[in-house]
Amino acid sequence: MYEIPLILEDYLNYMEAIKGTSPNTTREYFFDLRTFFRFIKLRYKLVDKNTPFEEIDISDVDIEIINKINIQDLYSFISYVDRDRNNGNFSKHRKVASLKSFFDYLYSKVNLISKNPADKLEFPKTDIRHPIYLTLEECETLLNTVLENKNNLFRKRDYAIVTLFLNCGLRLSELSSINLNKIKDDTLTVIGKGNKERTIYLNEACINAINDYMAVRPKDGPDNNALFLSMRKRRMSNRAIQHMIDKYLEKAGFDTSVYSTHKLRHTAATLMYKYGNVDIRALQEILGHENVSTTQIYTHIDDDRLREAVKSNPLSNIKPETIKKNNSNKNN
Repeated sequence: MYEIPLILEDYLNYMEAIKGTSPNTTREYFFDLRTFFRFIKLRYKLVDKNTPFEEIDISDVDIEIINKINIQDLYSFISYVDRDRNNGNFSKHRKVASLKSFFDYLYSKVNLISKNPADKLEFPKTDIRHPIYLTLEECETLLNTVLENKNNLFRKRDYAIVTLFLNCGLRLSELSSINLNKIKDDTLTVIGKGNKERTIYLNEACINAINDYMAVRPKDGPDNNALFLSMRKRRMSNRAIQHMIDKYLEKAGFDTSVYSTHKLRHTAATLMYKYGNVDIRALQEILGHENVSTTQIYTHIDDDRLREAVKSNPLSNIKPETIKKNNSNKNN
């Protein structure tokens, strides 16, 4: 296991401590930049070309090497991960974002380089992926499946979890970290990506499900402030919740290689957009998306709304014979 170069360690510390990026995001930056530095050492012939890529040591990467990097190197790297590492557009997009962030830090935050080679680096075109989600009827099937659980405690706990996923669009980590003291009347405060706090408004179904669960929830566990507790009266982990959701999805007849807790988040967003006439900016805030472009995937899903919009055009019912008849009447 090689050491991380100091310049990269300082950058990652800055992102986590100052910019507030989550540990998962910081880890992704590290993986992207480690791959980049390994590529640079190969490109600059600083390592034997026969060295396995994953074994290339980057601990000696310093500001002298970084100062040599130019825009051609960056585009060559993106070409490399596309061609030799089978990175799709979304992976390449993330690597460009990592490079831009890193070189911006070096140039404008700590003034270690005199010019920013990533300043004009372009993002690859990303394919628009339509979100996978459950229909309204499928949601009811899933909820009914949870209600078949014979264990009263777990039935009410699991029903509350699924209800929150389907109504609020929570991330898995957000749901598992819910604390009792963060629930006030019809509001719930969660910590999202980048340690950003946001308020979730609870509808009647969520409030009723939480209250029903609280009536049977153990009171003397070691994690007494955690909302959702395991059999051992400890906060349910992400993995435990994912496993529980998979169990109900499979029992309800859904393919667990396609559906997951994240697809339940997609489902909540889709239902709000389709049936609630929710403004895209409001949906962005509900989901905790930093950029509205992330939320816009939900504008591509409502074929029925688009179909009705076209049908509502006042010209939609006009036929050629009608036009001829009207023109004939005018001439007469």
